[in-house]
Amino acid sequence: MKREYHKWWSPRLQRDMELLVYGHAGARVLVFPTRFARFYEYENLRILDQIRDKIEDGHLQLFCVDSIDAESLYCSWAEPVWRIQRHIQYEEYILNEVFPLMDNVNTNPCTISHGCSLGAFHAANIALRHPHLFSKLCAFSGRFDLTLEVEYFGDLFSGFYNDDVYFHTPSHFLPNLACEQKLTALRNMDIVMVIGREDPFLSNNLHMSALLTEKGIGHTLHQWDDRAHQGHYWRKMVRVYL
Repeated sequence: MKREYHKWWSPRLQRDMELLVYGHAGARVLVFPTRFARFYEYENLRILDQIRDKIEDGHLQLFCVDSIDAESLYCSWAEPVWRIQRHIQYEEYILNEVFPLMDNVNTNPCTISHGCSLGAFHAANIALRHPHLFSKLCAFSGRFDLTLEVEYFGDLFSGFYNDDVYFHTPSHFLPNLACEQKLTALRNMDIVMVIGREDPFLSNNLHMSALLTEKGIGHTLHQWDDRAHQGHYWRKMVRVYL
């Protein structure tokens, strides 16, 4: 299996950013890591092994990006307005630096946004905000509202709320989305969400499913037994849904 390491200075983030590319051809899979995790997490958790044949056969090519969650969404010492701004800079990095690399490496028209846990939030947020760029969304154990307080998970913006938070919270902006061009793109997207029945964000996934249905956006929501929020389960999920 072809494996390429990339690193460059990001002008949008003002820091070095790293990523790994696995495979040589096929649908392009943009993979976001879990909270605080790195670009090599997918390999370390052995999730990669479950789809190695699809990668080696040229059906999938993975672009595993790095995280800056410790500088943005989970940067507790920073003011909330800066947390969301840093997150926006991260999205700009993905759109304007990672996507050009993907386009240069692979011209396949199918791009999949994928992630587990907080990575599922990143995957869903960027795909739902920019649906013309993606053919599929695959979100495992996701949380689609970072303002929720569930179990020991708190509001990541500490009660702060503005337009930036609104437009980066899928379950908030989706009900008011009226752009027919975006809605058409969303309706053409293959959207797959997977969540454990004991996951604290099951209700958030059910709510997202209801919102998508209300907008006429086809999707599937699969519920697994137990909490299903760790590598053991994600290794099984990826084989089935990606």
